[in-house]
Amino acid sequence: MTKVTQFSSKEEIQEQACLWISRIDRGCTKSEKKEIALWINQSNAHREILMKMASLWDDLSVLNELSALFPLENATKRTRHHFRKIAVAASVIFVALLGGSLTTDFQIFPSLNQNQNVVQKFSTKVGKQAIFSLSDGTSIQLNTNSMIEVVYSERQRYVKLLQGEAKFDVAKDSTRPFTVNAGEKSFTALGTIFNVQKDTNKDLELLVTEGKVLISTSDEFIEYVTHQTGSITLVNLPGVLVNSGEKAVINDNVLRPINKVTLVQVQRDLAWQQGMLIFEGEPLGKALKEISRYSNTHFEIMDDELSQLVIAGYFKADDIDGLLKSLSLNFNIHHQRTSSDLIRLSSERM
Repeated sequence: MTKVTQFSSKEEIQEQACLWISRIDRGCTKSEKKEIALWINQSNAHREILMKMASLWDDLSVLNELSALFPLENATKRTRHHFRKIAVAASVIFVALLGGSLTTDFQIFPSLNQNQNVVQKFSTKVGKQAIFSLSDGTSIQLNTNSMIEVVYSERQRYVKLLQGEAKFDVAKDSTRPFTVNAGEKSFTALGTIFNVQKDTNKDLELLVTEGKVLISTSDEFIEYVTHQTGSITLVNLPGVLVNSGEKAVINDNVLRPINKVTLVQVQRDLAWQQGMLIFEGEPLGKALKEISRYSNTHFEIMDDELSQLVIAGYFKADDIDGLLKSLSLNFNIHHQRTSSDLIRLSSERM
């Protein structure tokens, strides 16, 4: 008997993927989960398109496209938050159906039982980024060379940023605050989107793009949660509140004045999420230090005046050759590779 496989167009597969996502959103029956598994295993195209739609939930243009394709329940009226929830649910079901055999950038937090602390570590290598979906719908995107430890319990959601930088898209839960500990500070949210960068235990940056985040010391927060019962609100928590569109900088464990940020500044600070780095008047020495976070390459500037040279432009985070070419063409800066991971820069040929 000849086995015949029906080939579908990309548009038909996308439409079917949207249908599966809608069913996942409202809650799948056991038979529907089996149907989804069968559909996924029919072809690589099914897997790729469904995962792409589930994983790119934070890209507004993709969400708009999904909204146009979505065939159910007045899709054009669905909000961005709703599509985010759909996509997170889809990614959870999708990975679960594959038995955890995927080696992509997406991982799922284990389920939580009452009175049980679930602890897990996530990390990225130098030059790599990854997105992790947690059991409550929270999404965490790790930047290069970053590491977190996640502890979920019945009373709280706790993340320790051990090193690096991370974006947190927090699912709302008024009974369990979501707290990120970085160094000697804690950042607490009940449902919001924010970015934390840890340079040292005493040097941190917080950028809030949606909702509110409370900055407090670790001891203050732990003491509060220990004695708190019932729902928790940011109004009751001790500390300094940072609102959407604001940035907080902590130097040597001292919180500087909180500043409003423009859309351009937000795009610059979060360009790493698209694999890009944007510089707008930073000294070359500072810019090279930032670029070194994304590769194993380090730079040595031979001329002191070059360190203060002001640069601006868009760079791919891992494109060292493109950076060197740009420095040569625009500033006549020469380079010499002394080893596989060290580059010397000079205003004169070496």
